[in-house]
Amino acid sequence: MATLELNPPVNRSMKDLDRNFFRITVPVLAAEIDARQTGELLRSSALRGSILDIPKITNVVKGDSGNDSKRLLLLGVKELDQLPVAAKQLLAEQAAQVVSHSINLDYDYWTADQILRAVLPPELGEGSPTAFSINGHIAHMNLRDEYLPYRYLIGQVILDKNKTIRTVVNKLDNIETEFRFFKMEVLAGEPDFIIKHNESNCTFTLDFSTVYWNSRLAHEHERLVNLFSSDPKNPTPLVADVFAGVGPFAVPAAKRGALVFGNDLNPESTKWMEVNVKNNKVIPRVRITTLDGRQFIQDVVQTAWTSPFGPEAYVKPLTVRERRNKQKVTSAAEPSATSAPELEPPREQRRIDHFVMNLPGMALEFLDAFKRSFASLASSQTPEEVGNVYDVMPMIHVHCFTRELEEEGARKDILERAQTALGAPIDQDIVLHHVRKVAPNKDMYCLSFRLPRSFISV
Repeated sequence: MATLELNPPVNRSMKDLDRNFFRITVPVLAAEIDARQTGELLRSSALRGSILDIPKITNVVKGDSGNDSKRLLLLGVKELDQLPVAAKQLLAEQAAQVVSHSINLDYDYWTADQILRAVLPPELGEGSPTAFSINGHIAHMNLRDEYLPYRYLIGQVILDKNKTIRTVVNKLDNIETEFRFFKMEVLAGEPDFIIKHNESNCTFTLDFSTVYWNSRLAHEHERLVNLFSSDPKNPTPLVADVFAGVGPFAVPAAKRGALVFGNDLNPESTKWMEVNVKNNKVIPRVRITTLDGRQFIQDVVQTAWTSPFGPEAYVKPLTVRERRNKQKVTSAAEPSATSAPELEPPREQRRIDHFVMNLPGMALEFLDAFKRSFASLASSQTPEEVGNVYDVMPMIHVHCFTRELEEEGARKDILERAQTALGAPIDQDIVLHHVRKVAPNKDMYCLSFRLPRSFISV
């Protein structure tokens, strides 16, 4: 099939988006054919390479004559001389009349990339900034400095060309230091930052402007949640999420049966984590605190020991199908003269199995807090008592960045920094997982290791 080179008109001086500017008319030739011969001609080898092939444009249309027995087969040429001899012969055999036809294209036809290439300076158009992450109804961009003078134009094009998007924002350079989330500017659309996001069979609601959320970490959330529930001998693992945010680890882990202490310094994060815990029906299995990460690490071991989760936390909620089946069985069953025997309550889970530290910019620095994590227990429990409960020490999952791009160099860099902060060798159950590339010279990893047993007596 024949492809015409189509590009929108160019206007490098455009500052405010003028959609009408991008209307064009494309003249082509068309063969008026018998409608019954359409399929045969489309498959014809003689016309192969001559039929119009333009994205989003059908190559068979009704003619202007109003004759329903006729169709126009659009050709990818503007002049009859451009048709191959075989194509001309076939059309002559079919008594097809070659006529002029116009294709009208407007702003809606062009892609975001094509529009931006037509309005941005040539040196910027080659790398037109159409990439963004989607969080609910928000398109989140990270524009380089050279694109900032055109940011509102860019934002409007992105909004127009993505029908599920209602808001386009750009991340600003400055970062809110205390709670470590980025400020953003609305480029186009409505200033509505409350989003709903589905992930790991959970629904998350949050204010994207006041908390940290990154939909590109969905696979990492799923990976660790699967890891928590991977031991069939421990169906209710105890997880301490140091920088829990709105609950992307805590909520799905609890939904699968884990018991979770979820903490974040940002009160907006813990506010929305409470909403997500409630909406996903895992209230009995998640406890939320708003503490500094170091304080949380130092307190949570004692909290898990002295105030373990109650029996209701060990009852896994029924799915919708299970609830319906239970209702059917209950309504059909005969009333029993005796009540069912009470189940023996589960053994209290006082041992923390996993610590999650998902704050890659500085999480390694918080490893020093583990030096004090068992200190409060030492004053009330003997080392033997603590050792009996902690027959297996917790796994630590700490996220971090490195500029070492080779795996061997990254492993050396991350382990050295982790051991320096921890103040002890890391030599048990080490797993270094590459999470993603965040910049050309910057990678994100998750280092998992088992906390040394010597920390019980520190």
